[in-house]
Amino acid sequence: MPDAAFDFEYSLRNLSKREWLAEVANIVDEHGYLTPLGKRHTAAFVEDGPTLLVSFETHQGIQTLSPEAQPLGWDMVKSHGWSHLAIISDGDTWFRDKAIYAFFDRLVDDGFFDEFETVLFYGAGPCGYAAAAYSVAAPGARVLVVQPQATLDPRVTAWDKRFFEMRRTNFTDRYGYAPDMLDAAEQAHVIYDPYQTEDAMHAALFTRPGVAKLRLAHMGGAIQTDLLTMELLHPLMAAAAAGNLTPEYFANLARARRDHMPYLRRLLARLDQLERRSLVTALCRNVVSRKRAPRFAKRLQQLTSESTD
Repeated sequence: MPDAAFDFEYSLRNLSKREWLAEVANIVDEHGYLTPLGKRHTAAFVEDGPTLLVSFETHQGIQTLSPEAQPLGWDMVKSHGWSHLAIISDGDTWFRDKAIYAFFDRLVDDGFFDEFETVLFYGAGPCGYAAAAYSVAAPGARVLVVQPQATLDPRVTAWDKRFFEMRRTNFTDRYGYAPDMLDAAEQAHVIYDPYQTEDAMHAALFTRPGVAKLRLAHMGGAIQTDLLTMELLHPLMAAAAAGNLTPEYFANLARARRDHMPYLRRLLARLDQLERRSLVTALCRNVVSRKRAPRFAKRLQQLTSESTD
């Protein structure tokens, strides 16, 4: 391990992709490496502690989700002393690239993952697919994925109409069907919203021993963003790495939704759609009593007026 801990406080925002990669290469040089993987992917490694986070991220997502335009894993490196391997794509590629296959083959041949006490794979959406798929390279790893796809092979998921541009991509060769790749994992967790139809159908394909499915109802299609906003993603990662992400712990963390306005608005819309008048009234009263929420106050006033007519 390096003598000095990785501790980096500098914004990478407002840089071109070329400039950003150059800065990341300079930053990780003392503690690891940055290496290109074909035309659309890059690996950035920071060595620090005995827990390794392997995260799959897009360059665009990093720019959007991180105030400092840093890979998500760097916060865990700095706050928990973890090591971090980021596999970064330019756009949503689902990381289906022979250069990435070869990279993970080399890591396996070199015994790279054996150097760490704990290995956690993480990703969301297309990156969640990749985190599950490539976890097979580190038997005994733990996996945390948010709204992952199981595959985009049209013979299996023709019902998913969201990603037509990926229909010709090969999801049947190496590291292909993500649920099968979890067979070697010690423990895997799949977070999804059961009311997001396609996400729920993909989550169903992950049903197998050792995989826990964690439901976040009415969180919509961008759960990772909401988890970051509610400051829940890092506790979830830490619990998953420690083997402590129980349903009870998850449910306790999920109570933070009660103060998350995007969730509350989606829940209100859902209850209105179901015409659950009494529940709409109870929700509006609860929210108005705790928060400044004009939409809920207006809806409560409407319900009160209707009940007195």
